[in-house]
Amino acid sequence: MDMESEFDRILFFEHARKTAEAAYAKNPLDADNLTRWGGALLELSQFQNVLDSKKMILDAISKLEEALEVSPTKHDALWCLGNAHTSHAFLTPDQDEAKAYFDKATQYFEQAVEGDPQNELYKKSLEVAAKAPELHTEIHKHGFAQQAMGPGPSASTTTKQQSTKKKKSSDLKYDIFGWIILAVGIVAWVGFAKSHVPPPPPR
Repeated sequence: MDMESEFDRILFFEHARKTAEAAYAKNPLDADNLTRWGGALLELSQFQNVLDSKKMILDAISKLEEALEVSPTKHDALWCLGNAHTSHAFLTPDQDEAKAYFDKATQYFEQAVEGDPQNELYKKSLEVAAKAPELHTEIHKHGFAQQAMGPGPSASTTTKQQSTKKKKSSDLKYDIFGWIILAVGIVAWVGFAKSHVPPPPPR
């Protein structure tokens, strides 16, 4: 993603967050608005350092849980919560702690699928959630940077199998991270379009 489009996204979701906050002051029981607020926070969390990102994700989770208090079967809020817990898990190095978040995420994805069984996005998220713990192990075992770099050159003749394995885990990483970011983005954009939030003017 180039810098300009990244900046546009930050502007868009920051605008959406403020709009949702203002709407909440007028009507705190609007589940759609709370879901949009949570979605915007999730998007913005991608552009923060780990500590701030975690805070923002927890804030998103509280907004989405509030939406479910108003409308317990709201499938887009359930689905966003699944993504929030998945994101939180990836930022948590401890495997057992992360597993608890992954388990929660899977439960929310399952409930979202139950709420809207024809939704391909929800079904794909549930499939991807099953691969997430394996990916978490890989990422925290090798470290983000090393994973992103891919297998380095090696003199050994037995590295072919290792490099295939590394490529597989690297592909899996991009599959899941790309999917989470794309999916949350799609839902947030659709949600905001539906709510007639004017996007920031194009530059």
